[in-house]
Amino acid sequence: MAERRNGAAEGLSRLSEWADAHLGLLRNLSTGMAVAGVLVLARSVRMTTKFTRASDIPVAFVEKNVKLRGKLHHITEKGLEVEHIPISVPFITSIQRKWQSKGLLLVRLAGVKLAPGGMAWLQQELKPKQMIWFQLLGRENSSLECLVLVNKGQFLSLCLNEEILRQGLGRTARIEGLHHDSRLYWKLHKRLLQAELKALKKNKGIWREESYSERIRDRISNSKFVQTLKQFANWLGGSIKR
Repeated sequence: MAERRNGAAEGLSRLSEWADAHLGLLRNLSTGMAVAGVLVLARSVRMTTKFTRASDIPVAFVEKNVKLRGKLHHITEKGLEVEHIPISVPFITSIQRKWQSKGLLLVRLAGVKLAPGGMAWLQQELKPKQMIWFQLLGRENSSLECLVLVNKGQFLSLCLNEEILRQGLGRTARIEGLHHDSRLYWKLHKRLLQAELKALKKNKGIWREESYSERIRDRISNSKFVQTLKQFANWLGGSIKR
């Protein structure tokens, strides 16, 4: 049974790869509906395939920054563990369910270095099993560098990468996987810097400055005179008990 599932998976994968490699040729052929059917089937196989490992995702998907959806399972220090939920096409999906394996993708917030309170904020804001969208920007070992989006209403979505920085719960970092001199890199990097600047201007999160009274109180409590008084009070209290 296992061999049959593996054979089906391999056959579908080879069909998709062959269509990608000969896409130009297929478009130029005048074989009518047969060729169109092969192209549609090959593309549907790719789009309905459930990815359980970062290495399973085609290079073309990463290069074209394809947006995928998934179900959130865990929030860890390494990133978000997400179950990929592919597009559902009844005929193809029914075939693939017989051999698709289980596994979670490790999705990282591209261009963001979380502060200590960042993960706690994510755990508070995101619900278990929540559906999210993640746009592929790069792949590094077993993790995916992505823009992560959550729906906030019928027509609104929130980019977690930007919101983390806007709340002052992280710092901008290099966007791994994108060429540093590419137009997309600087477009996204600019967005992230603007979000970080908003937190800085509003003194939010890690950018929060202590008020004047807090600074004075800290200086008084840390002064040598106050420390001496505390030591004397402790000594006096110990003497009385004796």
